[in-house]
Amino acid sequence: MTDTARDLIPAYINIAAANAESSRHALRASGGFDVHEVPAHLLGPSVKSAAETGARRVLVAGGDGTVSSAAAILANTQTELAILPTGTLNHLAKDLGLPLNLDDAARVALEGTASVADAALVNDRLFLNTSSVGAYVTFVRLRERLERRVGYGIASFVAALRLLYRLPVFRVTLEVDGVAREYLTPLVFVGAGERELKLPTLGARVPGGRPGLHVMIIRRRSGARTLALALAAAARGVEAVAQTPAMDVFLVESLRIETHAKLATVDGELVAVASPLEYRHAPGCLRIVAP
Repeated sequence: MTDTARDLIPAYINIAAANAESSRHALRASGGFDVHEVPAHLLGPSVKSAAETGARRVLVAGGDGTVSSAAAILANTQTELAILPTGTLNHLAKDLGLPLNLDDAARVALEGTASVADAALVNDRLFLNTSSVGAYVTFVRLRERLERRVGYGIASFVAALRLLYRLPVFRVTLEVDGVAREYLTPLVFVGAGERELKLPTLGARVPGGRPGLHVMIIRRRSGARTLALALAAAARGVEAVAQTPAMDVFLVESLRIETHAKLATVDGELVAVASPLEYRHAPGCLRIVAP
């Protein structure tokens, strides 16, 4: 390998992604990356290999799920994670203030500074943004089933309507700070780091916010009443709703959930889980490149 090749930042693109070509053009135009197009199942091993062979910085092109998978490999190492946001929602990229334009994002990945970042774990699976059990899992399953036929936008709308019509609830036991609490609920939401509690940034990470797990649990409601609750939370802030019997909100270092649920969402992706779900805060475990 030449000295010039060693200076290039390894960059990995899922070869099957719809915007793989645009990602490749943006990275090659910047001139600072050694671009590899790999199948999805080899992206993780490729990132791991780059870190183990001494790469100072590694770039991954993808959405929240892809970035989360790469972050799990680079956690607690000295290798920096750079992101080319090519997903549908790109929540993490937005939280970090990364540009969504691929040329601009490539420039940041090349020239930006890495900062120490927190993450969280559920049953030792790392996540950077959010995890949930309950209604959002049902929503994602419906959306993914419909998306292949009608596209993401329409699938999301139809899935939301079906969920509103029949909102499932489940029984959980949460152990918070050593105190067990039982709920019949449609949704438990866990954010890595403090979350914004009002529109227009509801659910986004609070810049410079308090560390820990931001836990929100909705008490049992009908579909219509849950929608009303969500609208009230968006308008008045979750903190206001949390003062009522409708919702409990906690900021904790660890959380244990006893449930019969077999699936959870982790950074927007469905994953199989086994009870109990052990959530814990993972402070300062990553080095992520940002503007």
